[in-house]
Amino acid sequence: MKVYRTDEIRNVVLLGHGGSGKTSLTEAMAYVSGATNRMGKISDANTISDFDKEEQKRKFSISTTLVPIEWEKAKINVLDTPGYFDFVGEVEEAVSAADAAVIVVSGKAGVQVGTEKAWQLCDKYNLPRMVYVTEMDVDDASFREVVQELTDKYGKVIAPHFQPIRENEKLVGYVNVIKNAGRRYTGIGEREECEIPDYCRPNLEIYREKLLEAVAETSDEFMERYFAGEEFSVEEIRAAMRTEVMDGSIVPVSMGSNIQAQGVANLLSDIVRFFPSPDNRECAGINRKTNEIFEANYEFSKAKSAYVFKTMVDPFIGKYSFIKVCSGVLKGEDILYNADSDTEEKLGKIYTMVGNKPVEVSEMFAGDIGAIAKLSSTKTGDTLSAKGTPVLYGRTEYSKPYTYMKYICKNKGDEDKVSQALQKMMAEDVTLKAVNDSENRQTLLYGMGDQHLDIAASKLAARYKCEISLDTPKVAFRETIKKKSDVDTKYKKQSGGHGQYGHVKMTFEPSGDLETPFVFAETVVGGAVPKNYFPAVEKGLQDSVVKGPLAGYPVVGVKATLYDGSYHPVDSSEMAFKTATVQAFKKGFMEAAPVLLEPIASLKVTVPDDYTGDVMGDLNKRRGRVLGMNPTAGGFQVIEADIPMTGLFGYCTVLRSMTGGRGTYEYEFSRYEQAPSDIQEAEVAKRAADSE
Repeated sequence: MKVYRTDEIRNVVLLGHGGSGKTSLTEAMAYVSGATNRMGKISDANTISDFDKEEQKRKFSISTTLVPIEWEKAKINVLDTPGYFDFVGEVEEAVSAADAAVIVVSGKAGVQVGTEKAWQLCDKYNLPRMVYVTEMDVDDASFREVVQELTDKYGKVIAPHFQPIRENEKLVGYVNVIKNAGRRYTGIGEREECEIPDYCRPNLEIYREKLLEAVAETSDEFMERYFAGEEFSVEEIRAAMRTEVMDGSIVPVSMGSNIQAQGVANLLSDIVRFFPSPDNRECAGINRKTNEIFEANYEFSKAKSAYVFKTMVDPFIGKYSFIKVCSGVLKGEDILYNADSDTEEKLGKIYTMVGNKPVEVSEMFAGDIGAIAKLSSTKTGDTLSAKGTPVLYGRTEYSKPYTYMKYICKNKGDEDKVSQALQKMMAEDVTLKAVNDSENRQTLLYGMGDQHLDIAASKLAARYKCEISLDTPKVAFRETIKKKSDVDTKYKKQSGGHGQYGHVKMTFEPSGDLETPFVFAETVVGGAVPKNYFPAVEKGLQDSVVKGPLAGYPVVGVKATLYDGSYHPVDSSEMAFKTATVQAFKKGFMEAAPVLLEPIASLKVTVPDDYTGDVMGDLNKRRGRVLGMNPTAGGFQVIEADIPMTGLFGYCTVLRSMTGGRGTYEYEFSRYEQAPSDIQEAEVAKRAADSE
């Protein structure tokens, strides 16, 4: 592939609801542009984007794919993203590298929750956008209805500039609203002029009026001409649209059929014509040497720097770091400095990726997107720069994973193998986390949802040949006491030679501090228990609080006081006093009104106004206590509640189904509270059953 200058590059992310047609659109773009000589199908598992075995098996995208398209002397780096919410990390990676977005909407399904989330992401990253309506070859697709839905939701920024011509429920051509002219499809990427059918004219007048109104608003001169009834030329309309698309005051809407590759050539031309090249976007980092702001702004004349926005780890082709060049021109022989890991990396060859196929390029200008193989110390979010000008760019903010499951290796001895495989998968997927919960003797896998975790387990088996099973995790309960107890325990053992003798009299009571396992005090008088045995008593307490006598959970908030006892000058030992203390603790704890404490989380649920009643009702069922509601932008409410951690299992799936995928939540551990008696009885019964 030839080398492109910064002004010839367009970095475009495809966003939209799952199943709206992003991958098939990418396939059609590659075919129409001549990058491929046949069009793959998702059903045949042979598309450029969905190359992973899991994607082919499940028939939807799981990760972001880069497909460069050459069109009208420009290079369009197309970033095809997953539509399902469990893979939002991949979408966030792509959006951080893109300069503009095409929001793909199904002409059949219309505006869906994924469309809304795509729009929100564009707002967050300040991305110019256009909407492409797919499936116009399907019987019950309606371009007019989609445009109406978009207008109702987002107002007069929506400006359709193509209109379908359909005959017998088939897409046969289109009306170019800018040129006010009809075109009929004659072949792949080919069309000829035709008359505008009468049934298209009423909608055409509405669309054209809307477009011209938007164009008139770009300058006072245009506004005067518009009110005077003057016509704008095609070039004037296009120039005004480019300005307005780039500042977000117009969102053009086009349409087509991915399967028939119709409307795709128009979309590619619009991307080149209306979307900004990287040198129209801002990009700044910090110069680590001078601590001053380094304004890269995708200028090829500045010191070399690049941001690693994604990592791909493939068992067969190895590790590739996807980069966006932020300044300068990268070459294969360059040695760049990684300020994050304080290491130097030799680049070797530079590639552009076509799906999972690396294509070597000699150099890469600022603003371009590509990949570098086998960077040993570089991970997603790192910055590479010239050592003389060490730059650091701000890391992308990714969604935090809150759904977790316990995982167990199916084959004994596979623990290390699974751990290493998960490290590779976590390098690739920023929203996957493996955590060792030593307190409950379990290993946890965190993800964005149940499907995410299920696919992670499936990838482990297919890619790395190690199997795990996912199960409900144990909750980190605690045990404590509510009353005071007084115990007298003697440990005495006689067996040839020296015996064992330890005798303690102790009280146990609440310490009032639930952060600390225990507090040890001694009030022994007259040397009833010699001082040199006090550490042994404390060690006995330390061992006892690890697994409490009630249900085997760690103990907190106990004050143990040694006030008397006795010893034997020959048979007493540290071991004997430690054992006597362990026995005293078990007895004293169970006599001091033992209770189970459960972890409580502070939960924030963000949902549209319409769903607040359902969500609050569901939280009550989960023993949550709603503390209040705060309205936020866009007709959303943030519900704040305290909820037991046990009430959060499966919450991600329930919340999504309850709110049509619009609800999100976050939580953090808050404190421990006494568990209700039924929960305590169930845990104690479970402990008894496990120990049998």
